Amino acid sequence: MPKRTSGFREDLLADLADPVEAARYLNAALEDSEQMLLVALRDVADSRQMSRVAEKAGVAREALYRMLAQNGNPTYANLMAILSALGVKIEFAPVDARTSAGQKRAGNSHTIKVRSNSRRRAPG
Repeated sequence: MPKRTSGFREDLLADLADPVEAARYLNAALEDSEQMLLVALRDVADSRQMSRVAEKAGVAREALYRMLAQNGNPTYANLMAILSALGVKIEFAPVDARTSAGQKRAGNSHTIKVRSNSRRRAPG
């Protein structure tokens, strides 16, 4: 008798229902590329039911699918509405933690870190 296994996508979506896991996933995708961030946002939205996310974000479900396609281009307002609907936010941090606020750096490189709004504590 063959083993019954669940699909990778089903397991991923189940994991992404946890806001902390979703934030980690989004941060990893952001480190890869802008396109991967959009794909990851779509995965997180899928884990929370795309139609509910679209309603909370104030956009049509079809428009949300287009915005979160690999080559999508959501406006800033739409991106912030989507993040809010997913319960995550963007937080900025310097690339080099050793750089103090008073020091000048060459270049304008910054890191964006996505954080969960969840107040859940890890079991322990």
